[in-house]
Amino acid sequence: MRIHILLIALLAASQPVKGDPPKPAESTPTGHARPTFSWDRVPQYMHIRKAKKFTDAEIKYLATFPLVAFEKTTGHTAFQSTEDGTIAAAKAVKEVNPSTKILYYRNVIVHYGTYKANPEIEKMPGAFLVGRNEKTKLVRNVCEAYDLTNPQVRDWWVGHAKQICSNPAIDGLFLDGNIKVLSPGYLKRDIGDEKKAAQFAGYETMMAETRKALGPDKIMLANVLRIGQSKDDGLEEIKRFDGSYIEGFEIAGSPEQKKDNVARGMVAFQKAARAGFIVAFTAGLSELNAEEGDLNPQSTDEIRKGLSEKDNHSKRFEYLLALFLTCAEKHSYFLAHDGYGAERSKVWMKPNPDLQRPLGEPKGPAVQNGYIYTREFAHAKVRLDIENEVGEISWK
Repeated sequence: MRIHILLIALLAASQPVKGDPPKPAESTPTGHARPTFSWDRVPQYMHIRKAKKFTDAEIKYLATFPLVAFEKTTGHTAFQSTEDGTIAAAKAVKEVNPSTKILYYRNVIVHYGTYKANPEIEKMPGAFLVGRNEKTKLVRNVCEAYDLTNPQVRDWWVGHAKQICSNPAIDGLFLDGNIKVLSPGYLKRDIGDEKKAAQFAGYETMMAETRKALGPDKIMLANVLRIGQSKDDGLEEIKRFDGSYIEGFEIAGSPEQKKDNVARGMVAFQKAARAGFIVAFTAGLSELNAEEGDLNPQSTDEIRKGLSEKDNHSKRFEYLLALFLTCAEKHSYFLAHDGYGAERSKVWMKPNPDLQRPLGEPKGPAVQNGYIYTREFAHAKVRLDIENEVGEISWK
């Protein structure tokens, strides 16, 4: 009955969320391992990768964030592996600010290179999914996908995560690729219904084993909140973790569907945040690339065009910030970016001045009128129009 009520609430995405915030679920983390949080300024998150060593200036910049996820390939050319590169960067940040929480990137299904743990699984029989015509590179025709029905694969994955997270400089895992397992249609044509169901069952087992291996003091932040990828947009799945990263917020099958998808995604964001989960909201400053990325809501990947230094993205930034502030609660964090590679980013280490303005606590939840949302903070008033993609923030 409770799940049925939740589904009804999600389908009514265009209606305001009323009443007091729900009490945290029994599975909600206690919070002792969480990042620091303050409403003094816009609470921020950083998600980044750099194949070479971070400079001293970059390390000092990273140390200003309460929560940092180091993406795959971090430091692999300077330190010969992602593991060693991530640990080196984490140690450097911790020397500047011990309170910054550092997350190590692992994909739950996609087999990426640059990891020194890879040779072990690459020699393992039956480690990767095999599709039609014996095809093995099932992810974008480039990467192999782990066969999570294989207990040896799960043991390898969990053991590796435990080993890296045992380092004092690493505060937990950033788990990516969850949507690829959770999405009912992803890879089903290649592997069939029975294997798809077994893959999901293996994933559930692996997530439970990972939590047990890491213990309660390590953060598990997963990519699970996403509209259309499950019946409840990830609100049940997030209970396995300490919170969720959010991307793909605006993917839609057509422009007409976009505003409703965003409204529905905001409901999931609000519910998860009010239930006490960490929400790391990330969104791109450039346009979606319709030629390279699938704009269908069932797509699991969001691909955006590159951002030019000549592009004026101030309106886009204000819209994204207004959207975040409309939904944010304690332990919600914001990142507007143009990709996660430090080498190519046009906004890396160039924070928008609005992020340094005094914000203050919210005076209450957002008020919704159709596709218009308003919310007031101690030092700012927010107006969000998701139909016209306009955000307005009046700073006091």
